[in-house]
Amino acid sequence: MFNSSSTRHFLLLALADTRQLQLLHFCLLLGISLAALLGNGLIISAVACGHHLHTPMFFFLLNLALSDLGSICTTVPKAMHNSLWDTRNISYSGCAAQVFFFAFFIASEFAFLTVMCYDRYVSICKPLHYGTLLGSKACAHMAAAAWTSGFLNALLHTANTFSLPLCHGNALGQFFCEIPKILKLSCSHSKLREVWVLAVTFCLAFGCFVFIVFSYVQIFRAVLRIPSEQGRHKAFSTCLPHLAVLSLFLCTDTFAHLKPPSISSPSLDLAVSVLYSVVSPALNPLIYSLRNQQLKESLRKALTPEPLVVLLYQDDNDKPRL
Repeated sequence: MFNSSSTRHFLLLALADTRQLQLLHFCLLLGISLAALLGNGLIISAVACGHHLHTPMFFFLLNLALSDLGSICTTVPKAMHNSLWDTRNISYSGCAAQVFFFAFFIASEFAFLTVMCYDRYVSICKPLHYGTLLGSKACAHMAAAAWTSGFLNALLHTANTFSLPLCHGNALGQFFCEIPKILKLSCSHSKLREVWVLAVTFCLAFGCFVFIVFSYVQIFRAVLRIPSEQGRHKAFSTCLPHLAVLSLFLCTDTFAHLKPPSISSPSLDLAVSVLYSVVSPALNPLIYSLRNQQLKESLRKALTPEPLVVLLYQDDNDKPRL
């Protein structure tokens, strides 16, 4: 670790200057986080309790909801605390923990989106081999691989980032501890290691992206060969939620980290970071719930109480009467 004796805390970006706006931001973050907790919690409960949803697609959806919950619970509570108590401090260890868990859940989410793409590819292009290629053991292995890849990615980035010496203060231009903002505080000659780490991560992410593009090319070719319009519509409807969530994740995350420096500004950086770290996890359950009839039906049954039937007596023919 670098000179922790001189750097014991970081200063996060204040969301607002006035007390009224700080309280407004606290209420907005509270509302969004509660919506994310409710939506993802309902999906997890519906999939866990609904036996008809114990399929590979919903198993991976449950894991995706867990990663969404984890990512929003990593960044939002500290931002809410700072807005409510008008402070900017985050401890050194707290910042390291935030970097690790956020990188872990974001990388795991992308891994599960890639696995869910494979699930759609097998179900549409190779339906006869679906039970073989996506059996219970195969699904468990893919889920374990997704979580493990996220853990190793987070461990690599966190260890590398917090081993760099700081030369430019401790003020982060972000409302949570983000790796690019921390790297701006490090000495220029120490950034070469992080470049190699980012290159490895980029290659892995690009490989997943190529796999997703290739899979959807094959999916669209198979769907267009379906003779009936109803069959094509049903096949497309199973892919639309995944495509929407994947597009939202890739567009916001890519723009946040690869946008041109010429258009970069503190307000734009803050808006984009809120979009991909807070809004996206809250929208994902809504996107899947709106397009998936099985999930909507399961949620409706879970939220609707069963009618109460009271047996009063039986007649001579042993027929119950209410």
